[in-house]
Amino acid sequence: MTVIDVENVTFAYDKDIVLEDVTLKVEEKDFLAIIGPNGGGKSTLLKLILGINPLQKGSIKVLGRTPSKSLSHIGYVPQNTNVNTDFPIKVIEVVLIGHVGGKRPLFGYGKDEIACAMGALAQVGMEAFAENKIGALSGGQRQRVMIARALCAHPKILILDEPTSSIDITGQREIYELLKVLNESITIIVVSHDISIILEYANKAAHVNKQLSFHDISDKKQTFHTHGNQDHFCEIELLQMLGAKECKSCDTSTDAGTNWREKK
Repeated sequence: MTVIDVENVTFAYDKDIVLEDVTLKVEEKDFLAIIGPNGGGKSTLLKLILGINPLQKGSIKVLGRTPSKSLSHIGYVPQNTNVNTDFPIKVIEVVLIGHVGGKRPLFGYGKDEIACAMGALAQVGMEAFAENKIGALSGGQRQRVMIARALCAHPKILILDEPTSSIDITGQREIYELLKVLNESITIIVVSHDISIILEYANKAAHVNKQLSFHDISDKKQTFHTHGNQDHFCEIELLQMLGAKECKSCDTSTDAGTNWREKK
């Protein structure tokens, strides 16, 4: 089942084309990694899928409907979890905000809503921190709380924008191991600069730099790809040729992969 269908989408800010003739299909329970350089259009593509930016050309269907009519089925985790960390709000209160509507009831949350929030915290291994202040947590712990908040809406699709930025290596792996478990029941879309995660966790990858190049990497021994841009340098294929173990000694970010090619 196709849960997100992007067809021939072109988008420009004023006259500056950011996305050009982009087509992408995301299937149910895919783990899709979206990579590409800064300014390449990754965030714009997300905003279109979330219905934040209006379509200019092409079509987007999320679960068979327009994005604005499917928002209740999408969980979104933003990149920055360090905003207002001094605000005296508890972890459980942050997660409760994730309920559909996002507004605190006049007389507080009901038992069912609190149970749902605690269940979401249990899913991400943070139930013991429910009464802690959000600002007292580490970056990785805050990210888990934000994922729990998104899970409170019982989404069919979970979208995360740079979920491991500013998190140490151990925390990064813990987040992706968590996403791997969640992927057993929901579709995962991750925007990331760290393409080393692709070979280990994702089954699909999209490189976005105005145009989109799609890679089916469900078979870890072989990549099946569709290049929208014939000049696209396929860093994903490069990583597969080198092997994940050989790449541990080098920086496997998108930009670093390009620099490696230039040096060779």
